[in-house]
Amino acid sequence: MANAMPDDFDSPWKDILEAYFPDFMAFFFPAAAAEIDWSRGFELLDKELAQVVQDAELGRRYADKLVRVHLLDGSEEWLLIHIEIQGRRDAGFAQRMFVYAYRLYDRYAREIVSLAVLADSSRDWRPDRFEIGRWGSRLGLEFPTVKLLDYAGREAELEAELNPFATVVLTHLAALATRRDAEARYAEKLELTRRLYERGLSKQQILHLYRFIDWVLRLPEALELRYTDAIYQIEESKNMPYLSFVERRGEARGETRGFGVMLRGQLEQRFGPLSEAITARLEAADADQLLAWSRRVLDARTLDEVFTDDA
Repeated sequence: MANAMPDDFDSPWKDILEAYFPDFMAFFFPAAAAEIDWSRGFELLDKELAQVVQDAELGRRYADKLVRVHLLDGSEEWLLIHIEIQGRRDAGFAQRMFVYAYRLYDRYAREIVSLAVLADSSRDWRPDRFEIGRWGSRLGLEFPTVKLLDYAGREAELEAELNPFATVVLTHLAALATRRDAEARYAEKLELTRRLYERGLSKQQILHLYRFIDWVLRLPEALELRYTDAIYQIEESKNMPYLSFVERRGEARGETRGFGVMLRGQLEQRFGPLSEAITARLEAADADQLLAWSRRVLDARTLDEVFTDDA
């Protein structure tokens, strides 16, 4: 393919973090997970995080989470874990981690643990601190990071791992490796999905991980239909009809229609009523094309700039 297939990992990462937060901690930060009293549960504080950082947007990220947990040793009744999944190299990333940490501490006066997962494609980019100071005065933050690219070459180990985030990492690595090769992406997506049915997972686990794989490894329409047919055959052979052929195809079409309606609303809000020609283009576009246009809406100064790169 001449151009890289668009990847947008924000929604799937948020969903999988919410579904499997203890597994996330155990997989990426096992020492910290071992000190948390999971019997007392945990609380996701998305609204609270949004209030704290609403005027501190300092760059694009995939997902962020704020979680209240309790400790086994009782040293703190509870503390807050701030998690960032960073998808692109960003010179301001460490500063943002620092800003969020001090704002959270100022609001809650509790221990703030900042953790980062670097999901970008730059092997040498590894931010883990931010510091400012002069004349002997220092103010800053150090934070642990996990680099997903470090798992490349460990695929066999990940395939044997039962933690769902092993599949998440395999999927993410596949997305990075196949951005310019649709056939290779199809093969990776099919194999990752096939493996879900062979690992003895519950129906709910399969559905959660399937949705992550399906979103992250987007395919052109023709290959998407071939993939759908292949999954139908897998479910038939294993008598595990978790997501039937008809449901899968209908779901894909429904998502595309919904995406088109949302994009049309964004365009009308920015540029006013749309012409019949633009409306027709939106209705005829597939999910990949709609995603490409939606990425230009915020920065485009004119309607033409949204569609300018289309040959």
